Amino acid sequence: MTHIRILLAAPLAVALALMTPAMAEERTVPQSRTEMQLSFAPLVKQVENAVVNVYAERVVERRSLFDGDPFFEEFFGQQMPNRSQKQSSLGSGVIVGAKGIVVTNNHVIEGASDIKVALADGREYESTVVLKDERVDLAVLKIKMEGDFTTLPLGDSDAVEVGDLVLAIGNPFGVGQTVTSGIVSALARNQVRSGDFGFFIQTDAAINPGNSGGALINMNGELIGINTAIFSRGGGSNGVGFAIPANLVKTFIASAEHGSATFDRPFVGATFEAVTSEVAEALGLDRARGALISKVQPGSPAEKAGMKPGQIVTAVNGIPVEHPDALGYRLTTVGIGGTARITVISSGKEQALTLSLDRAPETTPRDERLIEGRNPFSGAVVANLSPRVSEELRMPVGQGTTNGVVVTEVNRGSPAARIGLQPRDIIIELNGTAVTSTETLASLVGEDPSIWRVEIERDGQRIRQFFR
Repeated sequence: MTHIRILLAAPLAVALALMTPAMAEERTVPQSRTEMQLSFAPLVKQVENAVVNVYAERVVERRSLFDGDPFFEEFFGQQMPNRSQKQSSLGSGVIVGAKGIVVTNNHVIEGASDIKVALADGREYESTVVLKDERVDLAVLKIKMEGDFTTLPLGDSDAVEVGDLVLAIGNPFGVGQTVTSGIVSALARNQVRSGDFGFFIQTDAAINPGNSGGALINMNGELIGINTAIFSRGGGSNGVGFAIPANLVKTFIASAEHGSATFDRPFVGATFEAVTSEVAEALGLDRARGALISKVQPGSPAEKAGMKPGQIVTAVNGIPVEHPDALGYRLTTVGIGGTARITVISSGKEQALTLSLDRAPETTPRDERLIEGRNPFSGAVVANLSPRVSEELRMPVGQGTTNGVVVTEVNRGSPAARIGLQPRDIIIELNGTAVTSTETLASLVGEDPSIWRVEIERDGQRIRQFFR
């Protein structure tokens, strides 16, 4: 753990001088008026220069009202111009590398063509995106300026406890750098927003729009979370804010430092469900906790580790697992190439398993291609299925194990969009011929039958359609 030397206000210095080592380690509440008057100012001065404002500018194309309308395109052609306009968004960020490495939220910079970072003293610099990921809502930026910057050390978010004092630093509503104080209200919160992990630190420190990407720090001056979301009906702070834990941020930064183009999650090859009170009672658990294994993919790391349907994962490396989202978080923070010690309960007995963590394999080259021409699939981007493609598309376990072709993207207004084709649709059969690869599909759409007969799989359901 990194320690920061803090210049203490006189009352605080005197109070600490009178404390024994045992007392210093013990956490206590204020005992006197003097202790209540202590200030966070020395701590803020220590860390404020490491928290920055992030300005992202993007070009948004406003589509014509008649774009895609066959009647108007017939008479005016497809040269009907769309209007473009610039939109700006404001957020916060934290300098975590002395050479200008900044971490922020992905939603702050998503789609931006120009990103600027403004320091607390007013200096502004252009920056580039090193790594970003929508599913964990994190992004790493590099300031385009040589020199050393003040950094904020990353703390151990697993050491955080409910009731700990914290400070939130960011730029709410664009008013300038703002510091708010509070406590840790809860840990391992899930169902906060869509994404890979429902595992957040909850705090009552005021967080508002513009705070996204800013710092949540502990009393040691360490970053314990990146402020990300709030629960609010009116857009303002209601004292229910959420931060991405620093240990996940560490893993993300490490991926960026290794030059990864994408942020890879460990491939497990199993499906997990929440443990209900009924399941907990049936299995003799004292309460509903853990992640219930519902399906295991043959040949996957989960199967090799001995994981089986019906078992409940209760801990990873000795740390309790509250729900399936917490399991995903724990495995991701272990990292690619690591080994996790999994504790499972089966038939009332506890068992330890060893799970090796690696990237999802691309067993079949994806051969991604855009379908073009006069056919119902024109405008669809397709790829060969594999566990890696399946994981990237967040498809159910098992759908990436066999040969097949999956839709990864559908261009707006294209024939494929008009027939209702959607990303994650698996094209099984076309005109009576099994579609086993993108090459096969490209060959079949080159034909010109009077009727197109297609069979697809969507969310585990088979759908047959006919087109002229």
